[in-house]
Amino acid sequence: MKEHRSVVTRKGQITIPAEIRRALNINEGDKVAFTMEAGELKVSRTGSVVAATAGALRSDMPALSPEEERKAAEQAIAEDVVARMSGR
Repeated sequence: MKEHRSVVTRKGQITIPAEIRRALNINEGDKVAFTMEAGELKVSRTGSVVAATAGALRSDMPALSPEEERKAAEQAIAEDVVARMSGR
């Protein structure tokens, strides 16, 4: 790949040239990582938080309906209040 140049703004910002963005599949809103190795800067695309954490809280339990979610939350709050009051 040929050399590409960009200008650093007063705020230290640069524009990543379109050819490099395409090659790294960098799109608007994506996060990028900068790494220094042997005096050279490496830029890489980092995955989104959503993609990185997808499935982290996976459960074998079936999803609750909104009404079941509300009732479960109310029950948990009530149990917490009773536990706090009995702990006095």
